[in-house]
Amino acid sequence: MPTPPSVLFVCVHNAGRSQMAAGFLRALGGGAVEVRSAGSAPKDTINPVAVEAMLERGIDLRAEQPKVLTDEAVQASDVVITMGCGDACPVYPGKRYEDWELDDPAGQGIEAVRPIRDEIERRVRGLLASLDVEAVA
Repeated sequence: MPTPPSVLFVCVHNAGRSQMAAGFLRALGGGAVEVRSAGSAPKDTINPVAVEAMLERGIDLRAEQPKVLTDEAVQASDVVITMGCGDACPVYPGKRYEDWELDDPAGQGIEAVRPIRDEIERRVRGLLASLDVEAVA
């Protein structure tokens, strides 16, 4: 059986965008993709508004914790999606890199975070298609 593809989502704080993307990929990938997320300067907790926005879609991020970006996480991933982390993400040959320009949900209310969440979902669905993985929902 082939090894499932692995995806790493990276943003600065690993408290909003990358956590939402990882949540969508876990939910929509149905276990067919290995999912990681990390931050170049992680916060202590997940953004509560991001958690609320994801709960509206039935995805619970309350048990997640921001994680620090490591070389090992990048090396273990086939696809690395960055979201505004600048040059903090190490680059290794043979990895697929994408930079998703998305507004940062930090400090924003739920009305501002919903469109960010929806755009992340759209991009995750496209990512799944590019990996030849059918979304489960």
